[in-house]
Amino acid sequence: MSERSSGDSAGPTDPRRRLLDATIELMAREGSGGWTLRRLAEEVGTSHRMLIYHFGSFDGLLVAVVEEVERLQRERRVELASIHPDPIAAARAMWRSLSSPSVAPHERLFFQLYAAGLQGSGAAAELPKSSVEEWMEPLTGMFAAATGDAEHAPVDARLGIAVVRGLLLDLLATGDTEAVARAHERYLDFYAALLRDKAQANEA
Repeated sequence: MSERSSGDSAGPTDPRRRLLDATIELMAREGSGGWTLRRLAEEVGTSHRMLIYHFGSFDGLLVAVVEEVERLQRERRVELASIHPDPIAAARAMWRSLSSPSVAPHERLFFQLYAAGLQGSGAAAELPKSSVEEWMEPLTGMFAAATGDAEHAPVDARLGIAVVRGLLLDLLATGDTEAVARAHERYLDFYAALLRDKAQANEA
């Protein structure tokens, strides 16, 4: 897999960081499909040779984009949990962020590379597994804190990842924002009922 991007290890003047940020912004603005390495290099103000130097290949650059967007989304999830003490409100706010039309190009690229990774394809080969594992720790902690049930928190976290990614794929496929939002709200209803049951059991 490509070199990991990290806001802690790369400063704002780091050339790899600058190119990665520029590519993320470009794809958010123009979409993630139809690019060639040379055309993308021209748009972000560099040469295709420099992109290959920093990312190994065009696919390596795309994987780095997905990894960085995923990292930022995990940071956003932690931030929302601190803003919204109610876990349902935090989850709802995160869904609004993930389902925003501005994020759709990155979500589309994620699923494209996820599918390639499942076939063992080059730079994306590790993406399917890592994209689950890297969400598990923060979400497990959040579910454990919300429910008081550390034993089942990893299961709840895995289910949450599956539900949200499935609904995002549905949204990209159908474009039915209202129906997908209702489905997510239905999932939150189930989660809220679980929290109520836990609270009642603790009071008994």
